[in-house]
Amino acid sequence: MASEGRRGIAAGGNWIIDHVKLIDAWPAQETLANIVGQCSGTGGAPYNVLVDLHRMLAPFPLTAIGVLGRDPDGDAIAEDMRARGIASRFRRSDTRATSFTDVMTVQSTGRRTFFHNRGANAELSPADVPLDELNARILHIGYLLLLEGMDADDPDYGTAAARVLAGARERGIRTSVDVVSEASNRFQGVVTPALPHVDYLICNEIEAGRIVGIDIRVDDRLDRGALPRAARALLDLGVNEAVVIHVPEGGFAMTAAGEEAFRPSLTLPPGYIQGAAGAGDAFCAGFLLGAHEGWPLERRLTLAVCAAAASLSDPTCCAGMLPVEELLALGERYG
Repeated sequence: MASEGRRGIAAGGNWIIDHVKLIDAWPAQETLANIVGQCSGTGGAPYNVLVDLHRMLAPFPLTAIGVLGRDPDGDAIAEDMRARGIASRFRRSDTRATSFTDVMTVQSTGRRTFFHNRGANAELSPADVPLDELNARILHIGYLLLLEGMDADDPDYGTAAARVLAGARERGIRTSVDVVSEASNRFQGVVTPALPHVDYLICNEIEAGRIVGIDIRVDDRLDRGALPRAARALLDLGVNEAVVIHVPEGGFAMTAAGEEAFRPSLTLPPGYIQGAAGAGDAFCAGFLLGAHEGWPLERRLTLAVCAAAASLSDPTCCAGMLPVEELLALGERYG
C-alpha cells in the first residue's frame, strides 16, 4: 500500500464532552460518595487523539471527522478545532444532541468509570468520511463497539467501519483502530471484520483479549506471556502492520514481520496521578505520531508511554499533554 505524498493524521468516530467528577471513593449501590472536584474536557478517540497531537506540536496537518448535535456542546467542539487550526469535517445532526460522558474518577487511584450518552455519534456512517478528499497519511477510527452506524452490518465487508477502512487503504491511507472496553460478546462480530483492513490496532489488554478469547490479565495480574500470544492471534485475523496493546504496566507491540517490543510505564512519584481518563488515547496519539514519522518500533512505544504518563497528571483527558521533546524528557526524568 503506497502512502507516498500523503501527510497528516485524520481521526473520526466518537466526539464527546466529558464531565469529570473527582470522587473520594467508589460507592456501593445505594450509598454515597463525595464529589471533591469537577471539570469538563474532551472525550472520545478522535477528539482526544487530535488534541493530544496538537499539544505535542505534531509537525503535520490534523483533520477531525464526526457528527455533532446543533447545541452548545457541538458548537464548543467545532470552535475548539477551529482555534487549534485542526481542519473539521463535521456534520451537524438535526435530531440528536452532542454526545457526553459523566466520568467518575476515584481520587486516590485515578481509576475511572463512565456513564455515556451516545448522542449524535450514533449517526456516523461511511458517507460522513470523505475518503476522496483526504490527503492524510493515517486515518484513525475509534471507538468500534460504540458507533452504531459504523458497527452496523454491511453485506460486502461485514461492518460499515470495515467498508470505510478498506476504502481508505485502497486510496493509500494507512488505517488505525481503537475499541471500547465493553462487557459483551460483540467483539468477534463487530471488531473482527475490520481487522483485515487495519494497519495499526491500538487497544488495551481487555479489548485485545476479548477479540481473540485470551485472558491477558488474570486476577488483576498481567500475564506477560499472553501479550505476544494475543498479538499474534490478532495479526492472524488480518491486522496488516502492527498490534499495539497498552496496559497499566506499559506498552507492547508486535509487527506482522514478527518484531516485538515492550516499554514499561514510567515510575511516577506519589501524588502525580490525578486521573486516567485520557491515558489510553494519549498512548495512541504518541504511537501514531511515531508511526507517521517512521520511527523505529521501540521509539514509538517510548513516546506512547511518556504521553500516557503526561496524561495522568490531570483529571481531564488532554490538559496534561506536553510537546514531544518534553514528553521524552519526562521519560528520562522518571525512568
